[in-house]
Parts: sequence; structure tokens; C-alpha cells
Amino acid sequence: MLYIIIPVFNRLPYTRGCLNSLRQQSCRDFRIIVVDDGSTDGTAQALATEFPEVEVVTGNGSLFWTAGVNAGMRRALALGATSVMTMNNDVLALPDFIEQMLACAAQYPTAVLGALELDAATGEPVYGGEQLDWSTNTRHDLLAELPPTERHGLHPVTYLPGRGLLIPLAVIEAIGLFDEKRLPHYLADFDYTSVARRHGFPVFCNYDARLSTYPDESGQTQTRNKRSLRGYLQHLFGIRGGGNLRNFTHFSLKNCPMPFLPYFLLNGYVRRLGGYFLH
Repeated sequence: MLYIIIPVFNRLPYTRGCLNSLRQQSCRDFRIIVVDDGSTDGTAQALATEFPEVEVVTGNGSLFWTAGVNAGMRRALALGATSVMTMNNDVLALPDFIEQMLACAAQYPTAVLGALELDAATGEPVYGGEQLDWSTNTRHDLLAELPPTERHGLHPVTYLPGRGLLIPLAVIEAIGLFDEKRLPHYLADFDYTSVARRHGFPVFCNYDARLSTYPDESGQTQTRNKRSLRGYLQHLFGIRGGGNLRNFTHFSLKNCPMPFLPYFLLNGYVRRLGGYFLH
């Protein structure tokens, strides 16, 4: 059984939209666990009254993304999950999303699978995975490089985000849960999928499974749109900072091949220190 794990903190309208999109799936062979990390906007009451089929794991507001996902995974495993899927609450699953993901999982039972992401406002594709050249710290955007006629099926990637990320039980048994100690929020998903790939598990972006997302609503985007000294420090050192130097260092030490590590680190530090003001 597939268990979908959704960590939430407030933003009830997004959670409601996400859960309603899962109710409309053509394939209903899954269960949902919402990890409510101390929301104060009525999320708990709404889940109880509007979505009684959803199992709720409650946190005290200190979990952040990684520990929240891990709490949901532990509960799913205790309930007998054969695979889990991490999903952010600010996504909408297109009606055949689960069907397409499970079809690929049946064909590649040890593969970690992500989804093609569409802009919820326009319907245009915005993310389709990356292949990273560790030697130059250069990211190849598959969506930009693939012609429209090839935007279907499975495409191998270096890592995947946690939005609609399907993880087989075999992967969890081999590498454990997400690294909540060193990567409490950002980069935990890229780290986990990169570690899985290095352990021999295929990592694919499934272009036939689609999610609608809100690119402008991410914490990184909002911080960059309101540039300030406080925002800059948050970007580099805050637990939710997209350019957090400590997180990047941990990710690099765990995943970058040793011959490329010095340049990869130096290049990454420069990008994070200066990139906040360039985008």
C-alpha cells in the first residue's frame, strides 16, 4: 500500500486544495498521512471534519520539513506501507497522477520517482528534473533541453524534490529515513534521492505524472523578492534559508565525489553569497 505523507504548518487553503485533488484521483489505491506541525489556522479542525479519511500525526511546531516527513514515514511503516510518497501541501495532483506513478512503480519497483511540475496559473511545465555535473557544479535542466515531443516517459536525474516523491520500501530499508539532524528543511530531499542513486537505486522524473505547483509561493522566492539585510542573513543561515551555507556543506560532503569537492564547495559558496542579489 502506498502512503502519501504531507507535512503542513498553517496554509490551510493549500492543504484543502491538495487533499481535494487527491480525492479526485482515477486510482485510489493509497492512504494519506498529514503531519500537522502545530498549525494555528484551524488546520486540525478542518482535517477532522472535512477529511476524516486522513490520518493525522501531530507535531509541536518544531519539526520543519524533514522531521515532519520522517514522522509520517515512521507511522506509514508501522501501518505496513510498501511505498511512501512525500508531498508538499502547495501542490495539486492531476487526476491521473497516482495512476501514472503506480504504473511506473510496477515496471521499476526499486526506482525513486518524481513528477513533472506545471505552473498552476498557466499550466505550463516549470520543472522536469536536473542532471548535475559535479566537476563543474553545472545543472542541466532537462525540461529546457528536451524537445516537446520527448516530454513523456521516464528520464534519469541526479536528484529530485520532495513534491510528489515516490519511495519504495526497499530504498527505505537500505538507506533509512531523511537526514533530519543535518538537513532539517532545505536540501533534505535532494540529499535523500542522491544517496539513493549512489546506492544503486534508479532515480527518474516521470513526465507522464503531473503536479500543479505555485512557483511564486516558495519561501526562497518570497525571500528573494523582498531583498534586505535580514532576508540575506536568513537566506544564508536561517533554517528555511534556500542558500543556507551549513546545509550546502553537509549536502556536498555527503554526495559530491571527492576529486570534485574543493571546487564544488568553493563554487557553491560564491553562488550563495552573491546569488541572492542577482535573481
